[in-house]
Amino acid sequence: MPRVLILFAHPSLEHSRVHRRLLREIPDDPKLTLHDLYEAYPRLDIDVEREQELLLTHDVIAFQHPFFWYSTPPILKQWQDLVLEHGWAYGSDGNALQGKDFISIISAGGGEAAYCSAGYNRFTVRQLLAPVEQTAQLCGMHFLPPFVVFGTHRLDGQAIDTEARRYRHLLEALLAGEPDPTERERLATAITINGFVNRLAGSPT
Repeated sequence: MPRVLILFAHPSLEHSRVHRRLLREIPDDPKLTLHDLYEAYPRLDIDVEREQELLLTHDVIAFQHPFFWYSTPPILKQWQDLVLEHGWAYGSDGNALQGKDFISIISAGGGEAAYCSAGYNRFTVRQLLAPVEQTAQLCGMHFLPPFVVFGTHRLDGQAIDTEARRYRHLLEALLAGEPDPTERERLATAITINGFVNRLAGSPT
C-alpha cells in the first residue's frame, strides 16, 4: 500500500479553525507521515538531506496549507527551491521522484463561485496552482487535482466537521491506492478532486 507524506505549512496554526480540525482527522496509520514544516524549521533552516529522504520513502506527496495570495506559504516555496535540486528531482539525471503522486490540500477564504472566470478571483484554483502543478510534472510526478476547503471565513463548527470528514476520506483513499486508473482519467482535467471525495463520503457532488 502507498505511503503518504503530508508536508504541512501553516505559519499561524494556533489561529486556524479549519486546519487544526482537519489534522485531528488524520488516520492513525504507520504509512502516513505528517511533517509540519514550521514546527520542524522555526528558523527556516531546511535540512535538504532529511527532506529528500522523506520524499524517497513515500509514494504520495501532499502539500497542505492555506491558500496565501494564490500560492503557498513562504516556507513551502523555500522548501521547493532547496529540496527539489537539479540532478536529483529534475534534469537529465534527476529522477528521484518519478512516478510518485502529488496533491495539494488547501483552504481558501473565498467561496467556490469566486474561483472561476466569472468570479471575483478570475481563475480556478487549479489554474492558480499552475506553478505547483508544473513543478510536479517537471519532477515526473502524477498530479492529482487539489482538494479544497472553500469559504473558510464563513464556515461554522458543523460545516468544518463535515470538511474534516471529507479530508479523512481523501487520506484513506490515498492510503488505499485510490483513485484507480479509470478514475484518474476522469480527474485529468478536473478543477478539484472534491467531487471524487464527495462520492466516497456519500455526499452530494
